[in-house]
Amino acid sequence: MKKTVYRIVLFFGFCLLAVPVAAESIQDVITTLESPFRSDTSEARAIHDIETEFTQESTIASLDRVQKGGGRVLLKFDYQRTDRVPRVSFRWEYDFPTRQEIVSNGKTFWAYIPENNQVIQTELEQVSDQQPDSPLTFLTGLGNLSRDFLIRWASPSRDAQNNYILFLTPKRTTSTIQSLTVVVDRRAVQDYTNRNVTGERFPIIETRGVDPNDNVTLIRFDQQMMRVNRGISDSFFNYMLPAGVDVVRPTGSQFGR
Repeated sequence: MKKTVYRIVLFFGFCLLAVPVAAESIQDVITTLESPFRSDTSEARAIHDIETEFTQESTIASLDRVQKGGGRVLLKFDYQRTDRVPRVSFRWEYDFPTRQEIVSNGKTFWAYIPENNQVIQTELEQVSDQQPDSPLTFLTGLGNLSRDFLIRWASPSRDAQNNYILFLTPKRTTSTIQSLTVVVDRRAVQDYTNRNVTGERFPIIETRGVDPNDNVTLIRFDQQMMRVNRGISDSFFNYMLPAGVDVVRPTGSQFGR
């Protein structure tokens, strides 16, 4: 349960793409994906926050078992530190199979599992220092995927709706990612190639992450429910501990190593 909690942030991620219709090159698709999350992108072309619903399927290879879940997710990107990657705040609220909350204000991480009456709490900087490839810090790298990953067309390179599919492998060995498959919204690519516009649509439709143990996490973002740049308040990412819960504070070395 705990490792599943840690993995979802990575394979969200934050995590990503889908295909070519004659005019669009793979570089067009990569730029569409990266540009809204780069610190040097203008405010008007950046994605500052999103809110939508999601579904998740996690396949545990050793048990040949699939766990399904879903709920609501909020993400907020802080681009004020122009010399660094943006700080990411997130809130994942699971409605099923059991209620869970996974929250970060960009500095501290909380995971609340009511059935365990327990909150896991740690500082993201500590995890980042000890595990630069951690799922908890991956979301900050959405603007630098081509720096950190080898990216090529997946096979097939598009889905039934002609969205683009990319296949990513890390340029250096990590303990958490073997490969990522990302489905990118064809409409977002068309916005970029036809109008030179990014930031109006969240470009990621689906991510599929495989870890070195062949466990698979698939996350789909509901495009019909997607809300972009609505000005989500920081208060959503400052977690209030429920009364009477046990607080567990693991060290960075305990996150998957």
